[in-house]
Amino acid sequence: MVDTRACPLNGSMQRPFLLLAVLGLLVPANSGAQQTGVVSAAPITLAGSQSLFERVADNQKKNEREMDLYERIERLEIRKSGADPLPSSTKITRVIPAGTGSGRISLGPDGKPPDPAAYRAELERVIHSLAWAAEDGRAQRDAYERVAKKHREREQLINATRTAFIYTFVGREPRGDRMLTKYRIEPNPDFHPANRMEAIFTKVRGFVWVDEQSCQLARVEGDVTEDISIGLFLGRIYKGSHFMQDRYEISPGVWLPTFSQYDFDGRKFLSAFSIHERTFYTNYRRIGPPKAALPIIRAELDNQAAAQADP
Repeated sequence: MVDTRACPLNGSMQRPFLLLAVLGLLVPANSGAQQTGVVSAAPITLAGSQSLFERVADNQKKNEREMDLYERIERLEIRKSGADPLPSSTKITRVIPAGTGSGRISLGPDGKPPDPAAYRAELERVIHSLAWAAEDGRAQRDAYERVAKKHREREQLINATRTAFIYTFVGREPRGDRMLTKYRIEPNPDFHPANRMEAIFTKVRGFVWVDEQSCQLARVEGDVTEDISIGLFLGRIYKGSHFMQDRYEISPGVWLPTFSQYDFDGRKFLSAFSIHERTFYTNYRRIGPPKAALPIIRAELDNQAAAQADP
């Protein structure tokens, strides 16, 4: 079913945690030039670092919007603790952007539809949502404005990171045939958050890896250093929680997540929670906005119907 609403604080708690993943959008106002190891190499200059991260930020804003144009397969593994070698449960989902929301269709352990009839019914719902989103009415304009507002809020957070962190050059590390530049990130004591969202930046530290060749974020990893209040103080993420995300080039100039991990402990109201999730993102395919995606998904449904009709 296509979900066009903002996801509240719920069982998976995944949406609030995505705010912490905004650390992957970091833009430093200053970067230390101290090298502390990894791969021996001369650090880039302060001016060069500022220019690099300005371009990283611009690219990241584009990547955030491109995510709304790519369908993908998400494999969510849930563990009882971060140390568990095997997940207690696994959910595999096909995610299809639909303009003002996303269609999420459950798949079997092999990544294929467990029930062809149910799968076709879900595709029909996605088609209905795409057709609605492709229209130009008052309801659609209002829905798109809500989406645009969320994008603006994300970009404001990106801009806030210009002064939220102090960056220290650590070194360079190879990843495949690319070389990544690693920085340590720590809260800037002179940063004054403008709202509760920005205040999160004062309570995390970690590392970011940047692909200098493309000026793209490749990896972010961090830890919560102080308890974080969430949901108008109805919940709390505890100190010691951990998160990370890997990003790769999906198509020329577009870098999207391939792996995310959250190991969070906290409470919601008076109940404790422990979230240990790993998500793998695969099978990216650009289907574009609703008007472009609609014929693609319709053709898929028609092909399935034709295949079923063949003796």
